[in-house]
Amino acid sequence: MTAKASSLALRLGEDRARVDACLEALWQAQRPVEPRLEAAMRYAVLGGGKRLRPVLVYAAGRALGAADADLDVPAVAIELIHAYSLVHDDLPAMDDDDLRRGQPTLHKAFDEATAILAGDALQTLAFEVLAGSASPRLGALMRTLAEAAGRNGMVAGQALDLAAVGGQPDVEALANMHRHKTGALISAALRLGGLTAVAEDDPRLAALVAYGEAIGLAFQIHDDVLDVIGDTQVLGKASGADAARDKPTYPSLLGLTGARAKADGLLDDALAALAPLGERGAALAELARYMIERDH
Repeated sequence: MTAKASSLALRLGEDRARVDACLEALWQAQRPVEPRLEAAMRYAVLGGGKRLRPVLVYAAGRALGAADADLDVPAVAIELIHAYSLVHDDLPAMDDDDLRRGQPTLHKAFDEATAILAGDALQTLAFEVLAGSASPRLGALMRTLAEAAGRNGMVAGQALDLAAVGGQPDVEALANMHRHKTGALISAALRLGGLTAVAEDDPRLAALVAYGEAIGLAFQIHDDVLDVIGDTQVLGKASGADAARDKPTYPSLLGLTGARAKADGLLDDALAALAPLGERGAALAELARYMIERDH
């Protein structure tokens, strides 16, 4: 491992540990009203994960001068939204998955009704946490998360995903779906980190969002490729699931070589978008390369 890779791994480990501690504190701070619901929420949030979106919050905020302590709240909020989305995405009415992060999905470990309620509670908890921010731009933070998570963002993407099953969308239609389902929350993580440091009219926020749009789509393409070539034990979820459900993917439309080339081009776009940040964008550049791992 190179010194640069070792430094990135250390920083990622520290950021994951930091947000994990903040998430754990949410359940230590109050007495549960309904123990089974609380246990299900803990299972969904504290059962592992890459914590990619909180890591992006920290990286973007630091690039624009924010302190880690001020980034904890938006980092926790976006991870709660992500956790809720996975719980609902795995439900029988959605992707009907049995495995997540190497463990039974929430509706398998508990039951379907509890999974629905836990997802609902995690979503509202995200906004409860974010409302406690001392940021002078709280309204902008709340709006950023709400827009990314809702009918114009992630939920719209899930609806587009369901509608595409068994169909034959073109590459642009597939990209539109993923920009909403995956990319919206990734871009929001970067904007939340940036807004913690600077005003809404700072042009560097637009650079962060453009970077997020590129890495969000590239990350999804990489995930599609891994679904074809990956191993269930490594992925922590069933490989080949997309093909089994007749879901359109980049490899199915472009082939593995074409999908990989598309991801590489998007990585180049992401790195170019960081130009307005100068040297302050170096950590984000490293992170982009880490997210879009070369599997070829």
